[in-house]
Amino acid sequence: MMTQPAPVLSVDNYSLDYRLATGETLPVLREITLQVRPGEVLGLVGESGSGKTTLGWAIMRWLASNAQEKSGDIRLNGNSLLDLPAPALMALRGAKLGMIFQDPTASLNPTLTLGEQVTEVLRRHRRLNAREAQQLAESLLEDVELKHPARMMRRYPHQVSGGEKQRILIATAFACQPDCLIFDEPTTALDVISSAQILELYQRLRDETGVASLYISHDLALVAKVADRVCVLDKGRIVEQEKTRTLFSAPQHPYTRRLIAAVPDPQQRLMTDAAGTQPLLTLDRLSVDYGRHGLIDRLLKREANTTRAANAVSLTVHQGEILGVVGESGSGKSSLGRAITGLVPFSGEINVGGRALQGRAQMDNAYRRRVQMIFQHPDASLNPRMTIGEIVARPLRLYGLPPGETEAQAVARLLEEVRLPPAFATRYPHALSGGQKQRVAIARAFAHPPELVICDEITAALDVSVQATIIELLLALRHRYDTAYLFITHDLNLIRQIAHRVAVMYRGDVVDVLPGEKMSSLAQHPYTRALLNAVHVPDLSPSVA
Repeated sequence: MMTQPAPVLSVDNYSLDYRLATGETLPVLREITLQVRPGEVLGLVGESGSGKTTLGWAIMRWLASNAQEKSGDIRLNGNSLLDLPAPALMALRGAKLGMIFQDPTASLNPTLTLGEQVTEVLRRHRRLNAREAQQLAESLLEDVELKHPARMMRRYPHQVSGGEKQRILIATAFACQPDCLIFDEPTTALDVISSAQILELYQRLRDETGVASLYISHDLALVAKVADRVCVLDKGRIVEQEKTRTLFSAPQHPYTRRLIAAVPDPQQRLMTDAAGTQPLLTLDRLSVDYGRHGLIDRLLKREANTTRAANAVSLTVHQGEILGVVGESGSGKSSLGRAITGLVPFSGEINVGGRALQGRAQMDNAYRRRVQMIFQHPDASLNPRMTIGEIVARPLRLYGLPPGETEAQAVARLLEEVRLPPAFATRYPHALSGGQKQRVAIARAFAHPPELVICDEITAALDVSVQATIIELLLALRHRYDTAYLFITHDLNLIRQIAHRVAVMYRGDVVDVLPGEKMSSLAQHPYTRALLNAVHVPDLSPSVA
């Protein structure tokens, strides 16, 4: 019988608390035990707040000042990391132990070129001179399939796409041939095609280097594809740890079964009724351009320095319909939604209920009451200085209170409609979880029940179980108010569950409009087929004994 290689990363009976300003302690991790061997990928899954990212930070020794390690040990290649002095940790990070984060934009220094950031790692940890580091960096960028590496080295982070930034970070992480890498939601911020490409790249590099990997994610479909084994974390404890195939086909713990049941399955439709036949919103050759072409430019007959985000889009949303809009980053999905709500200028025509509009100036209060928008990040769309009650009450003050209700009564009713306690009205956004904040944004949108709500990636940052409850809530509100949704998303599994029709956008153009339940079988455009081929669908069929 072959003996297994010694683990690269070991976490043994590790527990951690956070000390709060009140003097109380908050248990975060409890008796965590796991091992990752050479070439192995261990998936770590669980809901937001379960402790996944905290464990990654603990392994990297990036702990907040109020963290208190209560017991256990963390070892890399048999050596404890807990008592390493700062200089030894700095030498270790980036060389033998690395981490790739969720948001590549936040991970890169905006004031340095990409080349400077890659060569800095090579010069520090591999002791190369400037010329050697430059040559190796170009080779690394070519190895992660970036075109024109020398040209890419001269660019700044804002000049490349999200997928390209993540490739830069992967190249940097693999540059020093680490023994162990921690991936913290590395594809969450990417569209489905970029995500699939990054995943293929990672699997190739793993096979070439034999690096041990801890893969943290709330995307169970993706984890089912990449991980050899999976740990399920619930409230700081590992409740189940098993080989991937076994865990997904025969989960034992109730929490694991609940997580897997929440994974969107395109074969299970959540929308069974038909949409209305009366058009609610009609877009006629709507275009959105970004850039500048001011009065001086026109007087001097300068060519317009603009980029077209949406190109002569013509679409119809019917009463009570859920129309999905999908496509990779930069395809024009969000620009379309922002144009409909008047957040960006547009050309062409928007017709709502028989009223034609050719510009933002025509969007009055009556229009804005009928058309609302819910954004991807509630942290950015909820005012942190206002209480939840004040946030929800603002549209009531703009458009008027329902007959027979006071403002407090209306706020309490709206919070209950989105399944939040009325007592939350006195809290501030920072005191709520991501899912709770998104419910507040929904309550605000439905303060005066709209005819159309534009949902812009509203479940992208949520774990699968919270996402399922948000979708259930949206469907219940649609049933109650006969609201139509323009649902912008990267999640093709989810949109096939809920949409009556799906519009596919590619580089500003609508290239396909298909029935949601038959999207896979009726897809015609090569780009639509490429999107569908890039989707991760977990195999949840029972295992064979």
